[in-house]
Amino acid sequence: MIAEIEHGVVILLGIGHEDGEEQAAFLTEKIANLRIFEDAEGKMNLSLHETGGGAIVVSQFTLYGDVRKGRRPSFTDAALPDAARPLVDRFAQLMLKQGVPTQQGEFGAHMLVEIQNDGPVTIWLEK
Repeated sequence: MIAEIEHGVVILLGIGHEDGEEQAAFLTEKIANLRIFEDAEGKMNLSLHETGGGAIVVSQFTLYGDVRKGRRPSFTDAALPDAARPLVDRFAQLMLKQGVPTQQGEFGAHMLVEIQNDGPVTIWLEK
């Protein structure tokens, strides 16, 4: 097993050609403070900070799959591995700097990711 958390978020992180430090800093601050966890009344009022949750960051270039033309996805908008890997690592470092215990998947590997999603919350974020 590469990474495991009891409570928190799994971040499927796609890196594009134009992404850099500014986008990573914005997204890590946003994710760490998003009020997406239920409080005692069942309302989404708590953040990762307030729940003590962790994060697993999984590099996911397929988020850039463009299927508007043809029948095969095009991944030309995804950053090449040499550019994406350092930014994925930096993103994880910035999550740690935000005070969120953070682990990473294995970059570029074929992975079996098992997620138990507690509730109907999946959020797309970009800057």
